[in-house]
Amino acid sequence: MDFEALKQKAHDLPKEPGVYIMKDALGQIIYIGKAKVLKNRVSQYFSALSSHTAKTRQMISKISDFETIFAGSEFEALLLENTLIKKHKPKYNILLKDDKGYPFVAISREEYPRFFIEPSVKDNGMDYYGPYGARGSAKAAIDLLKQIFLLPTCSKVFPRDIKKDRPCLRYQMKKCCGVCTGRISAAEYNEMIDQCRSLLKGNDKELIKELEARMEQCAENLEFEKAAVYRDRLNGLKKLELRQTVTGGRMSDTDALAFVTWGSRSCISLLSFVGGSLTGKEVVFFDGLEQEDMKDAVESFIKQYYGLFSTAPRELCTRRELEDSEVLGEYLTSLRGSKCVITCPKRGERLRMTEMAENNGLLELQTLEKREQKSKKLLELLKDALSMDKLPERIEAFDISNTAGEFPVASMTVFCEGKPKKGDYKKFRIKEAVGGDDYGAMAEVIGRRLDRALSEDKSFLPLPDLMLIDGGKGQTGIALHEIQKRGLDIAVFGMVKDDRHRTRALVSPDGREIGIRATPQLFSFIGRIQEETHRFAIEYHRKSMSGTMKKSVLDEIEGIGPQRRKKLLSRFGSVKGIRAASVDEIAEVVPMAVAEKIKIRLGDSDENNKRQL
Repeated sequence: MDFEALKQKAHDLPKEPGVYIMKDALGQIIYIGKAKVLKNRVSQYFSALSSHTAKTRQMISKISDFETIFAGSEFEALLLENTLIKKHKPKYNILLKDDKGYPFVAISREEYPRFFIEPSVKDNGMDYYGPYGARGSAKAAIDLLKQIFLLPTCSKVFPRDIKKDRPCLRYQMKKCCGVCTGRISAAEYNEMIDQCRSLLKGNDKELIKELEARMEQCAENLEFEKAAVYRDRLNGLKKLELRQTVTGGRMSDTDALAFVTWGSRSCISLLSFVGGSLTGKEVVFFDGLEQEDMKDAVESFIKQYYGLFSTAPRELCTRRELEDSEVLGEYLTSLRGSKCVITCPKRGERLRMTEMAENNGLLELQTLEKREQKSKKLLELLKDALSMDKLPERIEAFDISNTAGEFPVASMTVFCEGKPKKGDYKKFRIKEAVGGDDYGAMAEVIGRRLDRALSEDKSFLPLPDLMLIDGGKGQTGIALHEIQKRGLDIAVFGMVKDDRHRTRALVSPDGREIGIRATPQLFSFIGRIQEETHRFAIEYHRKSMSGTMKKSVLDEIEGIGPQRRKKLLSRFGSVKGIRAASVDEIAEVVPMAVAEKIKIRLGDSDENNKRQL
């Protein structure tokens, strides 16, 4: 459909709220938006083109057709737009990067519930809380809860392990309630877990009132030991800063948001406040946006960010007025479950909060630019040292690891613009070159890496500007041979170590050494690449070796595959635990016929004790 036809189609739309879906010549969805009045909003795209931003003009040039979905209200259109964007992830919509992990704390539903850290919410019967900014934050929340309620930190599974072993040192030090001793009933344990749930939901004030009431009741009933337990929990709650750690900083009552631009980059800076105190900060960077894109960027951020956490503050203060603040406020209210208002304060404490958010955003952009300038200078030093024609913006480094020729593996790390890009790291199990043949292993790995790229495997694209090989002239020459054999042109150098296992120089395939010690920044950078590549290779090698050496006796029993083996070990903890269980108990996990085979196999020799996991 040509431009005039698109313009006429937009002009024929009704003046109703809804969602519009832009498509390219291949029928791919490239943009999804909502409108209070579809006719007015869609027609704007095909008139006064010079008034649009560069990003919008580029998107319009790709439009071949569009569809519309009518909605009952602007709020319904917003919800539909949000759902469709999550599903299709259109190229020209502003999307939050999802490579940053937001894990959840999960609590199982069983007689003695346990804590887990999960990357996402699953339909597996567990209760989920969060998400948290990082896995470390989720672990800190669990550790804090266990500290307050004296919960076990060991790997024992209850009730299976109750009274099986002597209580640990933590119990002797009165840092664990001692579920393993049998003195804590399932009801008492679940009471503590329920109180943990209250904290994870952010209901610390209600929990404090509940504990105070229970303490007083126990004192009145002359149950002084129980009263002392509640007293200690109260003291633990009051001493520690709970809300930000346990709830992940997502339970703020006021958020301040600002959109900031600096040069060619923009960011949204969000500060979270509880009772006037700053408790959290989130900064999201965008490339290629202009000030005119602020409305779209801020609205997209609000919908996606708060939708991700399924909660919202009582008040969201913005540095600039938002055109659709009313409908966005309605959306946040639906997430919060109570009133959420969006304001643009002009004076007072709220204004200072938004100014602080704006200043934080500006400082983050300036700091990022300084880091990028340093990275660019570093890459220029490397380019000049290696006499390359262009900056090595993408560097891939390779290392081989084995034990006396056994369990050979290889690692590939990736550095983009001087920074590690861990999402692109790759691990290789050596399949053909065995017996300590490092040259053959390197040829196999480089060849497999390049072949995957040439077959248009997106996970192996783009090709690097520079390959660094952990080794000398021989390994580097092998890598160059594999590159040239496929008609490619990629610079490749080896990383040569000194007696202290530090990279002292880079070596070309023809044996020419390039010293890097005289340039401290370059010496440190190459050393960091080599250490990271070696670390990644060693970790994979150890895991591979451990997995091979720890083959379970369960693998030798007919009727047990990976899934059943996993379920058995999850239920009983180890082969020793399975051996101690009855046939009926094992039959709760696997069929009776398999359970009987397990009992026969595990009971036929003491040798099995040496082979358990």
